[in-house]
Amino acid sequence: MIMVFLVIYIAINLYIGWNLHIFVSYAIPEIPSLMCWIFFWLISLSYFIGRISVFRGPVGRLLKVIGSYYFAVFEFAIILLPIADVVCWILMQAGQQAFYAIPITGSAIILLLVIFLLRGSWNAWSPVTRTYKIDIAKSASPSSQMRIAIASDLHLGNLVGNRHLRKLVNRINDMKPDLILLPGDIIDDDIEPFLRNQMSQVMRELSAPHGIYAVLGNHEYYGGHIEEYVKQMNDIGIRVLRDEAVSIANVVYLVGRKDKTAEHSDPNGRLNVVSLLKDLDLSHPVIMMDHQPTQFDLAQAAGVDVLLSGHTHRGQFAPNHWITKRMFELDWGYMRKGSLHVIVSSGYGTWGPPIRIASRSEIIELIIHFQSPDASNTLK
Repeated sequence: MIMVFLVIYIAINLYIGWNLHIFVSYAIPEIPSLMCWIFFWLISLSYFIGRISVFRGPVGRLLKVIGSYYFAVFEFAIILLPIADVVCWILMQAGQQAFYAIPITGSAIILLLVIFLLRGSWNAWSPVTRTYKIDIAKSASPSSQMRIAIASDLHLGNLVGNRHLRKLVNRINDMKPDLILLPGDIIDDDIEPFLRNQMSQVMRELSAPHGIYAVLGNHEYYGGHIEEYVKQMNDIGIRVLRDEAVSIANVVYLVGRKDKTAEHSDPNGRLNVVSLLKDLDLSHPVIMMDHQPTQFDLAQAAGVDVLLSGHTHRGQFAPNHWITKRMFELDWGYMRKGSLHVIVSSGYGTWGPPIRIASRSEIIELIIHFQSPDASNTLK
């Protein structure tokens, strides 16, 4: 499967590189053809080169960062270059000389790429706070309201670092939430950048009277450092729920599922929703975190009141959101399914390129109103 992917990736890059070579040969003929191709392949394969053990360290990290940005260029080029080739052909058929047509269309594509990258970068590094207010027809006496801060898919690593994390901590603490929830993919595969940059010391500053809880995402499994990650979280007061349910202030139940990846990557698998809820008093509100937004019907039937997920990034950049919209029953936003409230976040960080088009980096403020005998008593 990996070989098939690499063959397709190289084939598409041959098409992109050919277009770049043609553009450079007309626009900047002084640059030797061989130099153009060497530069192109170094950039297009930099992410994979950076993962080779011999390049571990600053050089490898730099190559992976360059390669991550190239992934965005790669996808935009797939969309834009065929259009540019057709436009260029039409111009030449209309009598325009290649000497003019190729540099003009090539420059237009480069300009569009720059615009997309700049706008996408701004979307990725400028988070928004989205507020959802919901009502649950269950008593949570003596409380009638709970404010929850939610941030999924931080992807802390070589690209998303302490600066972006610091912004998250400040935004959430300013919100003064009763509870903080992190529905998976806190680290971006490898735990090494998280440790090296002491990101846990920044996360330690998160504060909520009823605690901070997280669940595992697929990228925690991909990195293979789950026990070390869980230990790091425990050391700073963040509890990672792995198919567990806890009572929050004797008001609500919080259920945390292992990620769906555990079904084939964890020797213990993961429990189904019914098993997770079997010992709970379902007359109390039940909030569940499950990183990947699936099995809404099962959660609703089992008695879950609020389901919180991430994972999709809403495709992260267009037109991927058209794909995620068809892959998931809900790929972003809010859905009411019977008595179940579902919220799927587009995530706070990014995977691969820190680029977002048609999505934003977000923090969620969830305000839950309970059916309470005394509405004047709140957690505030």
